[in-house]
Amino acid sequence: MATLDKSRTTLLPTAARVVELMPGDVTIGNAGESFKTLLGSCICVVLTDPRRTVGAMCHIVHVGVPNAENRHNTAYGVAAMHDMSARLRARGINPRMCEAYVYGGGNMFPHLFRARHVGASNAEWVQHYLEHHGIKVIGHDVGGNGYRKVSWTVGPGVPVVETVIAEQGASNGR
Repeated sequence: MATLDKSRTTLLPTAARVVELMPGDVTIGNAGESFKTLLGSCICVVLTDPRRTVGAMCHIVHVGVPNAENRHNTAYGVAAMHDMSARLRARGINPRMCEAYVYGGGNMFPHLFRARHVGASNAEWVQHYLEHHGIKVIGHDVGGNGYRKVSWTVGPGVPVVETVIAEQGASNGR
Protein backbone atom coordinates (compact mmCIF):
# COMPACT_ATOMS: atom_id res chain seq x y z
CA MET A 1 0.00 0.00 0.00
CA ALA A 2 1.30 3.48 -0.79
CA THR A 3 0.20 7.10 -0.53
CA LEU A 4 0.62 9.73 -3.20
CA ASP A 5 2.75 12.76 -2.37
CA LYS A 6 1.05 15.36 -4.59
CA SER A 7 3.91 17.86 -4.27
CA ARG A 8 6.36 15.51 -5.98
CA THR A 9 3.96 12.99 -7.54
CA THR A 10 5.95 10.05 -6.16
CA LEU A 11 4.65 7.09 -4.22
CA LEU A 12 5.69 6.87 -0.59
CA PRO A 13 5.41 3.56 1.30
CA THR A 14 2.71 3.39 3.95
CA ALA A 15 3.69 1.83 7.26
CA ALA A 16 2.57 -1.77 7.50
CA ARG A 17 0.16 -2.72 10.26
CA VAL A 18 1.74 -3.96 13.51
CA VAL A 19 -0.48 -5.90 15.91
CA GLU A 20 0.58 -6.44 19.52
CA LEU A 21 -1.26 -9.46 20.90
CA MET A 22 -2.29 -9.52 24.52
CA PRO A 23 -3.32 -12.72 26.36
CA GLY A 24 -6.30 -14.26 24.59
CA ASP A 25 -5.89 -12.30 21.35
CA VAL A 26 -6.09 -13.79 17.85
CA THR A 27 -5.17 -11.96 14.65
CA ILE A 28 -4.70 -12.58 10.94
CA GLY A 29 -2.85 -10.53 8.35
CA ASN A 30 -1.33 -10.37 4.90
CA ALA A 31 2.28 -10.37 3.77
CA GLY A 32 4.14 -7.41 5.25
CA GLU A 33 1.97 -7.07 8.36
CA SER A 34 3.68 -7.72 11.71
CA PHE A 35 2.58 -9.41 14.91
CA LYS A 36 4.27 -9.44 18.31
CA THR A 37 3.56 -10.73 21.78
CA LEU A 38 5.19 -11.39 25.15
CA LEU A 39 4.90 -14.87 26.65
CA GLY A 40 5.57 -16.50 30.00
CA SER A 41 3.80 -19.81 30.55
CA CYS A 42 1.35 -18.90 27.76
CA ILE A 43 1.69 -20.29 24.26
CA CYS A 44 1.82 -18.48 20.93
CA VAL A 45 0.86 -20.32 17.76
CA VAL A 46 1.64 -18.91 14.32
CA LEU A 47 -0.08 -20.47 11.31
CA THR A 48 0.86 -19.53 7.75
CA ASP A 49 0.14 -20.81 4.30
CA PRO A 50 3.20 -22.39 2.63
CA ARG A 51 3.58 -19.39 0.27
CA ARG A 52 3.61 -17.06 3.33
CA THR A 53 0.96 -14.72 1.89
CA VAL A 54 -1.30 -14.90 4.96
CA GLY A 55 -0.47 -15.52 8.60
CA ALA A 56 -2.38 -15.87 11.84
CA MET A 57 -1.19 -15.68 15.44
CA CYS A 58 -2.81 -16.38 18.79
CA HIS A 59 -1.79 -15.97 22.43
CA ILE A 60 -3.22 -18.90 24.42
CA VAL A 61 -3.52 -18.60 28.20
CA HIS A 62 -5.49 -21.75 29.14
CA VAL A 63 -5.43 -25.10 27.39
CA GLY A 64 -8.02 -27.80 27.15
CA VAL A 65 -11.74 -27.45 26.70
CA PRO A 66 -13.38 -24.45 28.36
CA ASN A 67 -16.69 -24.64 30.19
CA ALA A 68 -19.85 -23.63 28.30
CA GLU A 69 -19.63 -20.05 29.51
CA ASN A 70 -16.14 -19.65 28.00
CA ARG A 71 -16.55 -21.72 24.83
CA HIS A 72 -15.84 -18.68 22.61
CA ASN A 73 -13.20 -17.12 24.88
CA THR A 74 -9.99 -17.16 22.83
CA ALA A 75 -7.86 -17.15 25.96
CA TYR A 76 -8.64 -20.90 25.85
CA GLY A 77 -6.70 -23.06 23.40
CA VAL A 78 -9.66 -24.73 21.70
CA ALA A 79 -11.46 -21.43 21.10
CA ALA A 80 -8.28 -19.70 19.89
CA MET A 81 -7.41 -22.48 17.45
CA HIS A 82 -10.99 -22.61 16.14
CA ASP A 83 -11.00 -18.83 15.70
CA MET A 84 -7.69 -18.89 13.79
CA SER A 85 -8.95 -21.73 11.60
CA ALA A 86 -12.19 -19.86 10.82
CA ARG A 87 -10.25 -16.72 9.88
CA LEU A 88 -7.95 -18.71 7.59
CA ARG A 89 -10.90 -20.48 5.93
CA ALA A 90 -12.57 -17.09 5.37
CA ARG A 91 -9.48 -16.18 3.34
CA GLY A 92 -9.69 -19.43 1.35
CA ILE A 93 -6.89 -21.20 3.24
CA ASN A 94 -7.29 -24.71 4.62
CA PRO A 95 -5.66 -24.70 8.10
CA ARG A 96 -4.45 -28.27 7.54
CA MET A 97 -2.30 -26.97 4.69
CA CYS A 98 -0.65 -24.40 6.96
CA GLU A 99 2.68 -24.61 8.68
CA ALA A 100 3.00 -23.79 12.37
CA TYR A 101 5.45 -22.20 14.75
CA VAL A 102 4.96 -22.69 18.51
CA TYR A 103 6.53 -20.60 21.26
CA GLY A 104 6.27 -20.14 25.01
CA GLY A 105 5.39 -22.53 27.78
CA GLY A 106 8.06 -21.26 30.13
CA ASN A 107 8.31 -22.19 33.80
CA MET A 108 7.78 -18.84 35.47
CA PHE A 109 8.37 -20.21 38.98
CA PRO A 110 11.30 -22.66 38.71
CA HIS A 111 12.04 -22.29 42.41
CA LEU A 112 8.55 -23.72 43.13
CA PHE A 113 7.98 -26.14 40.23
CA ARG A 114 10.82 -28.29 39.00
CA ALA A 115 9.12 -31.08 37.04
CA ARG A 116 5.54 -30.38 35.97
CA HIS A 117 4.37 -26.78 35.51
CA VAL A 118 1.59 -24.96 33.65
CA GLY A 119 3.90 -23.88 30.81
CA ALA A 120 4.84 -27.49 30.07
CA SER A 121 1.16 -28.48 30.06
CA ASN A 122 0.37 -25.62 27.67
CA ALA A 123 3.15 -26.59 25.25
CA GLU A 124 2.21 -30.26 25.34
CA TRP A 125 -1.48 -29.52 24.68
CA VAL A 126 -0.77 -27.26 21.68
CA GLN A 127 1.67 -29.67 20.10
CA HIS A 128 -0.84 -32.52 20.50
CA TYR A 129 -3.65 -30.36 19.07
CA LEU A 130 -1.62 -29.45 15.98
CA GLU A 131 -0.53 -33.06 15.44
CA HIS A 132 -4.12 -34.30 15.83
CA HIS A 133 -5.31 -31.77 13.22
CA GLY A 134 -2.53 -32.61 10.77
CA ILE A 135 -0.77 -29.24 11.00
CA LYS A 136 2.99 -29.52 10.59
CA VAL A 137 5.12 -27.69 13.17
CA ILE A 138 8.19 -26.34 11.37
CA GLY A 139 9.65 -24.34 14.25
CA HIS A 140 9.30 -24.17 18.01
CA ASP A 141 10.92 -22.83 21.14
CA VAL A 142 9.09 -24.04 24.25
CA GLY A 143 9.89 -24.69 27.88
CA GLY A 144 12.78 -23.37 29.88
CA ASN A 145 12.65 -20.58 32.45
CA GLY A 146 11.78 -17.05 31.48
CA TYR A 147 9.78 -14.90 29.13
CA ARG A 148 9.83 -14.81 25.36
CA LYS A 149 9.30 -11.85 23.08
CA VAL A 150 7.98 -13.10 19.75
CA SER A 151 7.67 -11.00 16.62
CA TRP A 152 6.91 -12.01 13.06
CA THR A 153 6.25 -10.23 9.81
CA VAL A 154 4.03 -12.26 7.50
CA GLY A 155 6.27 -13.38 4.68
CA PRO A 156 9.18 -15.73 4.03
CA GLY A 157 11.10 -15.02 7.25
CA VAL A 158 10.76 -16.98 10.46
CA PRO A 159 9.50 -15.46 13.71
CA VAL A 160 12.11 -13.75 15.85
CA VAL A 161 12.22 -15.00 19.43
CA GLU A 162 14.09 -13.30 22.25
CA THR A 163 14.29 -15.11 25.58
CA VAL A 164 14.39 -12.96 28.69
CA ILE A 165 15.37 -14.79 31.87
CA ALA A 166 13.39 -13.46 34.84
CA GLU A 167 15.39 -12.69 37.95
CA GLN A 168 13.94 -15.03 40.54
CA GLY A 169 13.66 -13.57 44.01
CA ALA A 170 14.85 -10.09 43.00
CA SER A 171 14.22 -7.41 45.57
CA ASN A 172 13.29 -4.73 42.98
CA GLY A 173 15.80 -2.29 44.49
CA ARG A 174 14.41 -2.39 48.03
